[in-house]
Amino acid sequence: MANEDKREAQEPVGDAAEAQAADTEVPEGQEQAGGEETVESLKATIESLNAAMDAAKEQVLRSQAEAQNARIRAEKDVEKAHKFGQEKLLQDLLPVVDNLERALASMDRDNADFKSVIEGIELTHKSFVDALAKYNVESVDPAGEPFDPELHQAMTMVPNPDVEPNTVIEVFQKGYTLNGRLVRPAMVVVSKGAE
Repeated sequence: MANEDKREAQEPVGDAAEAQAADTEVPEGQEQAGGEETVESLKATIESLNAAMDAAKEQVLRSQAEAQNARIRAEKDVEKAHKFGQEKLLQDLLPVVDNLERALASMDRDNADFKSVIEGIELTHKSFVDALAKYNVESVDPAGEPFDPELHQAMTMVPNPDVEPNTVIEVFQKGYTLNGRLVRPAMVVVSKGAE
């Protein structure tokens, strides 16, 4: 009985039921036109929502691609910093190697008094070069090789009929590379054809 009372309370009775039915009725001529209008507007709404969804999907894909590109770029920058971070320090240390080589070249090797000094300089030079090699520093000593403007800096050209033109005939100063990247070009004298 309690359920029947609830139903009766929910259902409109008498004039209220007729008024409600009259509010929901659509005049006969408008029923068809209103339905077509509603269907057309719903189709237009669906199409615009699909277009907005496609645009949002594309924007998300672009944002993800940009984030991935930024991450890859940052990883490459970190890798380069690890590989080439000591380049400035290396440029400051290379003159020390040059000076040790000049000292060895200028010493009188026949004089017995200088034998221990020469050995000490040679050992110091060797340990310095070995330490540089540990960090992928390689020397560029192009004597007798063809001139390469990517690795060599020509200080002068000298006519020399005994060698091919554009051959390095003398090295003033060795060049150096760090992990394959040129840190300092070799300063060289290059041969040119006989005049």
